[in-house]
Amino acid sequence: MQAILSNYTASITELKKSPSQLLKDAGDEAVAILNHNVPSAYLVPSELYEKMMDIIDDYYLAQEVEKRLKYKKEDLIEVNIDDL
Repeated sequence: MQAILSNYTASITELKKSPSQLLKDAGDEAVAILNHNVPSAYLVPSELYEKMMDIIDDYYLAQEVEKRLKYKKEDLIEVNIDDL
């Protein structure tokens, strides 16, 4: 059985009838859209989606920082500030 990762659920039929009402009822949370009682999609309010994208961006940025901090001294290139 597949887990439903939302406190709110709706059928595809309910989604077709009134998607804005589903978002209103769920407030700022996602709604799992079920097809034969199996989640087939999630309806996510725009504010929540933006927060999720910020978290994902921060995660990838942290990965890049972590990778760049693992350098070797011999990999460094010495430059003169006046040459820039």
